[in-house]
Amino acid sequence: MVGRGGMSPEQKSPDQESSDRKSAEPTIAIRELCFTYADGTQALSQVSLDILPRQVTVLFGPARAGKSTLLRVLNRLSDLHPRATHSGQVLFQGRDVYDREVDVTELRRKISMVFAIPSPLPGTVWENLTYGLRMGGIVDRGTLEKRVERSLRQAALWDEVKDRLHRSAFTLSGGQKQRLCLARSLALEPDVILLDNPTSGLDPLSTATVEESLGELKKDYTIVMVPHSVQQAARIADRAAFLLDGKLIEVNTASHVFTAPSNSKTEDYVTGRFG
Repeated sequence: MVGRGGMSPEQKSPDQESSDRKSAEPTIAIRELCFTYADGTQALSQVSLDILPRQVTVLFGPARAGKSTLLRVLNRLSDLHPRATHSGQVLFQGRDVYDREVDVTELRRKISMVFAIPSPLPGTVWENLTYGLRMGGIVDRGTLEKRVERSLRQAALWDEVKDRLHRSAFTLSGGQKQRLCLARSLALEPDVILLDNPTSGLDPLSTATVEESLGELKKDYTIVMVPHSVQQAARIADRAAFLLDGKLIEVNTASHVFTAPSNSKTEDYVTGRFG
C-alpha cells in the first residue's frame, strides 16, 4: 500500500501524471464545488475534479456520498431542486454551466443523462429514438434513419430490434429498454454521457452487454458513471473518484485506486471494511 492517508486529491501518482500528459484538456473541470439542498443538507463540499475526454470516469462511494448529486450538477438537472444553493464552478469546454447565458436545453443535449430505471417514451422504438431529433428540427427521413441505426449499433441493440422498430418500446426486455434509453441519448450526438447506476436492475447478461458497449462508446464519448458496485467500477473505469460524505477523498487512475489506494478510507471501502 502506497502512502496511505498522505495524498490529497490534488496530488498525483506517476501513473496519473503519465495518463494526464497523454490527455487533452478536461472536458469538464469541477472547481471547489459545494451543493446544499433546501433542507440544509450539504451534499457536496469543496469538490475539485477533472473529467478527461474519451474515458470512463466512475464516481463511487457509499450511500449519501454525493455521487448522484454531482452527476446531476454536471448538466444542471440539479435545477429541479429550486431552493438548493451551490458555489464553485463546473466548467464545460471552458464555460461555467451556471453562466446565466447558458442554454440549459442545449447543455442537456451535449451532456446527456441515462437513469437507473429505464423510461421509454410511449410509442414505438423508432418514435423513441427520433423524438428528440424531430423536436430539434431534423425531419429528413434519410438523416433520421442514419441516426437511428448508428445509435442502436452504438448501444449494442441494433441486431435485436432492427425488425421491431415500429413496435411499442414497452415490449422490450429490461436490458433492452436500458440500452434503448442509451441509444436515445446517443441519437442526439452528445459530447458527454452521464450514467446513474444504469445496470442496477439488470440481469448479469444484460449488465455485461451494457458494460461491453461502454468500452466501445468511450472511443467517441466522455462517460461519467455512478456504478452499481465497487466490482463494476473496477471493471469499467479508466479513472475513479471516491466520494464520502460529500467530499472527494481520492481520484486517480482506476488501477491505482483499486489496487493501491493512497487514502486509508479508500482502501477500507474498496476492501469491504465499510459501506
